[in-house]
Amino acid sequence: MSASPRVVIIGAGIVGTNLADELASRGWNNITVVEQGPLELAGGSTSHAPGLVFQTNPSKTMTEFASYTVDKLLSLSADGVSCFNQLGGLELATTEVRLQDLKRKLGYATSWGIEGRIIDPDECGKHYPLLTTGALANGNEVLGGLHVPTDGLASAARAVQLLISRTRQAGVTYLGSTTVTGIQQASGRVTGVETADGVIPADIVVSCAGFWGRELGKMVGLKVPLLPLAHQYVKTTPLPELKGRNELPNGARLPILRFQDKDLYYREHGDRIGIGSYAHRPMPVDMERLPRVGAEEMSDHRMPSRLDFTMEDFLPAWEDSQDLLPALRGARIEDGFNGIFSFTPDGGPLLGESPDVDGFFVAEAVWVTHSAGVARAMAELLIEGQSRTDLHGCELTRFEKVQTSDQYVSETSQQNFVEIYDVLHPLQPKESPRDLRVSPFNIRQKELGAFFLESAGWERPHWFEANRGLLDELPAQWQAPERDEWSAMFHSPISAAEAWKTRTAVGLYDMTPLKRLAVTGPGALPLLQRLSTGNIAKKPGAVTYCLLLADDGGIRSDVTVARLAEEQFQLGVNSNVDFDYLRVEARKQSAADPARWVHVSDITGSTCCIGLWGPLAREVIGKLSTDDLSNEGLKYFRTKDISVGGIPVTAMRLSYVGELGWELYTTAEYGLKLWDLLFEAGKEHGIIAAGRGAFNSMRLEKGYRLWGTDMTSQHHPYEAGLGFSIAKDKEDFVGCEALAASSEQPATRALRCLTMDDGTSVVLGKEPVYVNGEAAGYVTSAAYGYSVRKPLAYAWLPASVTEGDAVEVEYFGGRIAATVTAEPLFDPGMERLRG
Repeated sequence: MSASPRVVIIGAGIVGTNLADELASRGWNNITVVEQGPLELAGGSTSHAPGLVFQTNPSKTMTEFASYTVDKLLSLSADGVSCFNQLGGLELATTEVRLQDLKRKLGYATSWGIEGRIIDPDECGKHYPLLTTGALANGNEVLGGLHVPTDGLASAARAVQLLISRTRQAGVTYLGSTTVTGIQQASGRVTGVETADGVIPADIVVSCAGFWGRELGKMVGLKVPLLPLAHQYVKTTPLPELKGRNELPNGARLPILRFQDKDLYYREHGDRIGIGSYAHRPMPVDMERLPRVGAEEMSDHRMPSRLDFTMEDFLPAWEDSQDLLPALRGARIEDGFNGIFSFTPDGGPLLGESPDVDGFFVAEAVWVTHSAGVARAMAELLIEGQSRTDLHGCELTRFEKVQTSDQYVSETSQQNFVEIYDVLHPLQPKESPRDLRVSPFNIRQKELGAFFLESAGWERPHWFEANRGLLDELPAQWQAPERDEWSAMFHSPISAAEAWKTRTAVGLYDMTPLKRLAVTGPGALPLLQRLSTGNIAKKPGAVTYCLLLADDGGIRSDVTVARLAEEQFQLGVNSNVDFDYLRVEARKQSAADPARWVHVSDITGSTCCIGLWGPLAREVIGKLSTDDLSNEGLKYFRTKDISVGGIPVTAMRLSYVGELGWELYTTAEYGLKLWDLLFEAGKEHGIIAAGRGAFNSMRLEKGYRLWGTDMTSQHHPYEAGLGFSIAKDKEDFVGCEALAASSEQPATRALRCLTMDDGTSVVLGKEPVYVNGEAAGYVTSAAYGYSVRKPLAYAWLPASVTEGDAVEVEYFGGRIAATVTAEPLFDPGMERLRG
């Protein structure tokens, strides 16, 4: 057997040992796992985790992680007993708001392939006989629940020991009671792991250190944006109602239970009940003051991750628990602790490689629920260069620089703790911190009554109250039907007026938050040719829409590349993940061939962009510029430098809303003046400032995909309807071989456009789609199409489903009839864009 890379995994918890197992099962044979605590009880989060696994998540990726974890732990057994007790999960609703939320959650489960049912109060009581049958103290009562039979309890600590045993037999080395003191590096990559006992040579280091991960990251200059927070868990004294039912000490037969209206969850421990609470204040942990527990002192009740219990924080939860489960009124709290877990700014895990130190990977902020699934994804990433599960929402590098600051991480992670069981709308923005990143136009937007949502720290106008008066002028055919309460949240009918004005006059759109990169140098063209699907080798002035693919042909991003000069390009990309990918590839290319050096820089903050779009856009800009912006002067998907009222502007003939116009770029110091000039010049033409609500509606009418929502790395270009972005005369680019092979196979799925038959129902995304009565796909994006006068959605469906076919979309437990429709719905001949 050939030697594999030398891998050192730091942390022998549920993630580290699973990763060792996933690597060993794939043939890697040079693996060392280092653990600062004793291997029998390492003392991290795994050691005290209660083990509840509720699989359903709004994220498809997180649900896939959980489902694989369930399957793996079921298969991991000793003495005929597996490491997963599949007794089902029950999530209760005691308010109408929560009951509706559970219906939406069942929709997620169905979309991602998890079986579940909404059950009535009587059936809830049959599944969980300890539940109260009367009213709660606040007057509410159990209204129903979501039951998922495949949820259950993971025996995390036992699983770790079985994994250690199995992987040792496969040749994995374990070093317990060994503290990592440093990471050795040379020429920008890891070479070893320093410990008190010496250096362990390494080609790859993976930090699976849990809440210690931030400290490990510091050893290589990497900010790991996680916050250790304490979470309360107690066990009661024995209950007579459970006597003799379960094996002691931790046997269980009742479903795992969530009482999210009070931020609580429950499981059995033999004849006791375990209660976990998120109802208390956030308790950030100061790692400097963490108790030092020697190996000889370590026990179930004494370990670094188990802090002293603060009864005063738990008392309200105890009262609520006795209210819900009357059997607890005769019990006491026998044991309690404040256990440490990791939280992040968006609640997701942190997975991937450092962009600055090759070979240093992290798999942090991972809970038991997702542990084996994350380990599989990381093993695929290490061995194959990519995960087969889409990781864009988990990427280590997904956060902007400001989002990795200690202040931001602390505030947002604590807020995530507070909101962990809250009913949150998909569009619901953070309440704080806000106004971190604002465009130069922000002052004018506020004057116009902008309603802002937030993304990546940017304030983004969704609509403008200044346009409310337009509703009185709005033609009847542009008036959208009234929405249901959920889809009406973070929405305004003003968006219809803004779409109307954009389609009939002209609108100003703030495109500044679109991430922009400058790629320069003699190696810029070779880099972009190699990484993208488009033919970038065009004359300066060309703009190309293309894709960045993974090695297997999956879509890792879509980008717009403008060639400004021979060795100067401007890219519009999706996120910081793209920036780090491009700059890492640039660094590697420059090192391999200094003559083809290339530099990638983020110019988003130093520049700004206005989208000037609408049939009267040319009349507006014509008042301010003498440059030729006719069809011949600047064709579609071309760019040139112009002057607008004396301001230097780079104009790109692009439009994400499907109307005539340009993206107008300038440096930040000119931004406000440019806005004012355009707004003043457009007054006689009915110009308005317009927001994302109108923008999203019009982009769907045109069939424009949104990466990360409509397609991800799990999808290939042709099935996503993006085959046009693959240059026909180009072969040597990342993913081309896999793409060629996949194109020869019959498609099994396709991204389809749907319209709702009732003409009124607006869904929001991730709802299951039924074909012939069976769940067969899921919605990606949805909106009301103001121009086409109907609600529309895009959905992944079997390739056999074609235009004209009838389908149904599940929404709040009901079914909405829909029809698969030819796309784009608006201006399929592109006359307006090219006009």
